[in-house]
Amino acid sequence: MPDHDVIDTPRGPAQVVTDLPAGPPVALLVLGHGAGGDVDAPDLVAVRDAVVGVGVAVARVTQPYRVAGRRAPAPAGHLDEAWTAALAVLRARHAGVPVVVGGRSSGARVACRTATTVAAVGVVALAFPLHPPGRPERSRAAELRTGLPTLVVNGDRDPFGVPVAGGAVEVVVRPGERHDLRQDPAGSAEVVRRWLRGRGWTTG
Repeated sequence: MPDHDVIDTPRGPAQVVTDLPAGPPVALLVLGHGAGGDVDAPDLVAVRDAVVGVGVAVARVTQPYRVAGRRAPAPAGHLDEAWTAALAVLRARHAGVPVVVGGRSSGARVACRTATTVAAVGVVALAFPLHPPGRPERSRAAELRTGLPTLVVNGDRDPFGVPVAGGAVEVVVRPGERHDLRQDPAGSAEVVRRWLRGRGWTTG
């Protein structure tokens, strides 16, 4: 059964749902939600389902603004501050295992911006919003350049664009998928599982 609890942050309480593997975890994967969404998005749940069975503890974090019932996202600095505070608590709870951060859309951006601050070993970015729809000149590609191993999973029909692989950033493009990655969540999750396994962050 998943564990539900609340972590106090400087921006209000964040909710955390943690799913643990049967044995001692070999890694912790912390995932954030999209701007107006929640941690039960199909791709986030599918990733949880795919990796808990191979030794990964998965914590899905709901930002304080969503806990308070607001759909409009908080400013980026507030999101990063709350996320960093939650990660400090989660890291302490799961001391001694590598921490991989990630999320979908806005949550992926937060994970990228704070990855080095929270001492993550890697990043999983689902539906990374490369630019606002129709505004390719407003690229957010720089946020992906954390220097850490980074997996991007985007649909080829995503109106927010598709990042380009390079350096430590690997990009997997899912045919027929849009920004919500709802067509084949299990397939996207399998990409994540294989990527984690390739870096030794699973039991097999």
